[in-house]
Amino acid sequence: MAILGIDIGGSGIKGALVNIETGELVTDRLRYDTPQPSEPKAVIAIVKQVVKHFNYKGALGVGFPAIVIQGVTRSAANVDDGWINFPAAKKIAEATGCRVTVRNDADVAAMAEVKFGAGRGHMGTVMVFTLGTGIGSAMFVDGKLVPNMELGHIYLPGHKKDAEYYATDRIRKAKGLSWQKWGKRLNNYFNFIEGLFSPELVIIGGGVSKKHDKFLSYIDIQAQIVPAALRNEAGIIGAALTAVA
Repeated sequence: MAILGIDIGGSGIKGALVNIETGELVTDRLRYDTPQPSEPKAVIAIVKQVVKHFNYKGALGVGFPAIVIQGVTRSAANVDDGWINFPAAKKIAEATGCRVTVRNDADVAAMAEVKFGAGRGHMGTVMVFTLGTGIGSAMFVDGKLVPNMELGHIYLPGHKKDAEYYATDRIRKAKGLSWQKWGKRLNNYFNFIEGLFSPELVIIGGGVSKKHDKFLSYIDIQAQIVPAALRNEAGIIGAALTAVA
């Protein structure tokens, strides 16, 4: 069964048809730049183009960088503030004619990773983090998702800004940090996370996970920590899964 999954981010909007039984993309991935400003009308117009490109009718799953409750985006991380308290699922459904499910982007990427990737078969407490422009986070307890964790916005002890200003890949690049210096920042972050949640498995995703050999060794926590298996396709796969979950 092929379902269309769309992953909306601050810089790009990506979509593909996904075999939800195997987790494999059955079409090439389509990508558009996220409009700037990324206000709802402009972003939804791109989503409509993606649906039209695939000549798709049916259940549509969307991952979005915000707290999402009952299809309403309650926050706006790295997107226009017009998304705050916006009825995203309803408006996307009206524009596309599809039955639409919208969830937090980190949640849907983690759903894919737990079902088909590095978290497959693991019970207990599993946490998934995506390191990129921001820090996406998700937690599963015995296979059940705890939604909208948004742990990129916690404050580390001694810091006056949230963790996204300290430990993202964006900050690594902006400050020209070596892998070792960035790895030590990640170590501080994940030790704090471990003190709060005591996970048994931590999965690191996002584009930088392709270079996991350069920084994972600097993260010293009790939990097993591994790179994500699905990488940048996780958001699309998870979005498709959430459409039928």
